[in-house]
Amino acid sequence: MAKRKEDSEYKAKLQTADSAIGMIHSGQRVFIGSSCGEPQHLVDTLFQRRDRLSDLEIIRLLSLEGSITAIFGDQAYGHNFSVRSIYQGAGRTEHLAGGRRFLTPMNICDIPRLFRSGQLPIHAALIQVSPPDAFGYVSLGISVDITLAAARSAKLVIAQVNPRMPRTVGNSFLHVSDIDLFVEQEEELLTVLEFPEEEEVSEPIAQLLANLVEDGATIQHGPGEMAATLLAVLAGKNDLGLHTQYMTDGIMHLIRQGNITNRYKNIDEGKGVASTAIGSAELYRFLDGNPAVAFHPSDYVNRPSVIAQHRNMVSINVATAMDLTGQVAADALPQNHFAGVTGMVDFVIGANRAAAGKSIIVIPSRQRDGKTSRIVPELDGGSVLVSSSNVHHVVSEFGAVNLFGKNLQERAMAMISIAHPENRDTLLEEAKKRGLVGPERTLSESLYGVYPAHLEEVREYDGIRVACRPVKITDIRGIQEHFYAMEQKDIQSRFFSQRKSFYEDQMQSRSQIDYIKSMTIVAVTNQETYEKIIGIGEYVREGGKNIAEVAFSVLKDWQGKGIARLLLQKITETARRNGLDGLVAYTSPQNRAMIKVFKTLPYAVETVFDGDFFTLTCRFDRGE
Repeated sequence: MAKRKEDSEYKAKLQTADSAIGMIHSGQRVFIGSSCGEPQHLVDTLFQRRDRLSDLEIIRLLSLEGSITAIFGDQAYGHNFSVRSIYQGAGRTEHLAGGRRFLTPMNICDIPRLFRSGQLPIHAALIQVSPPDAFGYVSLGISVDITLAAARSAKLVIAQVNPRMPRTVGNSFLHVSDIDLFVEQEEELLTVLEFPEEEEVSEPIAQLLANLVEDGATIQHGPGEMAATLLAVLAGKNDLGLHTQYMTDGIMHLIRQGNITNRYKNIDEGKGVASTAIGSAELYRFLDGNPAVAFHPSDYVNRPSVIAQHRNMVSINVATAMDLTGQVAADALPQNHFAGVTGMVDFVIGANRAAAGKSIIVIPSRQRDGKTSRIVPELDGGSVLVSSSNVHHVVSEFGAVNLFGKNLQERAMAMISIAHPENRDTLLEEAKKRGLVGPERTLSESLYGVYPAHLEEVREYDGIRVACRPVKITDIRGIQEHFYAMEQKDIQSRFFSQRKSFYEDQMQSRSQIDYIKSMTIVAVTNQETYEKIIGIGEYVREGGKNIAEVAFSVLKDWQGKGIARLLLQKITETARRNGLDGLVAYTSPQNRAMIKVFKTLPYAVETVFDGDFFTLTCRFDRGE
């Protein structure tokens, strides 16, 4: 009986698109269902009736494809439509500039409240839904985000019923009694193809990204530039969780491969969470009735306080530009189809506040023209999307840095270190002009050094994670603290003298290296907060020879655990890769640990004692 009642209610509300759109009047505010859930048939009909309507205000999330594009910024129909696009990017790119005055900057998590409170009254909502089930419920499918709040707030709700719309689980349902008019129209949902990528840039970025994402992390990632590569590299991870605005094909593949299990999520355990899906028809079929992915509105998915509840939350977003202080600009690109930047700030803030969380900003060093630097001296205020205080991890193809807790000089040097080598000298000069770094700072040979990400490795010692990696320009202070924390006997063994001070200018040569003729490897703990350097291994090529001098230091509490041996392995691997013939070490007879470690190398070691010091030499062409 209940089914017949709901069936009859549904049938009584069936209309043609023309008669349903005829219920909309001039001067009203009309919401259009977002992203790939846009009801194209309804929008086409609305546009066809433009001559009978005037001063309609269209409300939508910014989308760059679909029927609504014809309305956006079209001067010919300026008296018929205006388009209020809710969008958080700068709007400075050429394809957005013409309609920039229509952009409404807002955090997406706040939009449902804007609708429900009546601060932005909605007269009509055009949405797209699945056919009703036996209980009279339709699903918003791939477009729940702000569409659910709009549908519950609008005075008139017109739903295009499309059997191709998947029934997604979660908070994605409306009852037929919540909808005023239904228009049945089957059509292909909007799809988005993968963004074309430049592998020489995206592959090294992806590898550095993988080093920052741990097994069991909950991830957020938006569509757009490099999305496929950045997600594909996570195929080596286990038991990832999902809490993201956009569900994409790349995420679908990680679920199918078993990389995303949601097993260790501490909220929404066992389920991936999203609010919108954009991708292929295959993705939409995958989501139909799939209990592994729950769709919720944006005031839940994008709420920083909800995001922050996830242990080990990792947000991954791509910037279009950054400046030397760490400020971020992001715009929707023409190839993106949909703006992935609208929720960026929500996730950056939420991930930063999560226990063991990370927000990661990805930035290719140059624009797609291969010449223009994306890292610039200073962004103008109107371009800034994420303030410098909220930016932590930044990754380019030339390295990864953590700006958290860094002063402006440290930030500037960090950003310069991951810029394209050919742009670094100009950036350094601009940083000096702006007072961001002192006039004495130099880059020397490190100006053209390219960070060797393949040397990064994380190991556990007595339950503590230790990252072994090449040194970065930002490590100067950490190197100073390392030497100040050493005992005097170890300082004597390392420097052959009793040193009391380790000034910044003296340490500069250890952090500003070219990674070829000179190399420094550090072992660090507390990688997620303020890194502590517990071990340092370094080599410097000796003048006129193709052999490098090596030296090591390890803090007392970490001695005897294998840290020095690991550092030496990395040093040796790098020296061989860089074409050096061998290594030499100079040490006192009392430094037995150094002698023992050096002799673990799989090469014949020649030992010479001159009465004061041992000289240990190995050549890579001579085995044990």
